[in-house]
Amino acid sequence: NYNYGAAGQAIGFDGLNNPEIVAQDPSISFQTAVWFWMSDSNCHQGITTDGGFGSTISAINSGECGGGNPAAVQSR
Repeated sequence: NYNYGAAGQAIGFDGLNNPEIVAQDPSISFQTAVWFWMSDSNCHQGITTDGGFGSTISAINSGECGGGNPAAVQSR
């Protein structure tokens, strides 16, 4: 929910309480993808530079990859 909450605030849906809407609604899914691409330059840089796949995953999941929520990381 780390990214869906912020995306929901920007786009206008309840991403914290209803994150599955991103998978169920094609319009919200597309808007969320565009919002993330436009709002997080780290993801773009990870894809277009030599950062590799790991830097892209880190950009997408920075709330977990940065050590902010070890329980979520361990539950995977």
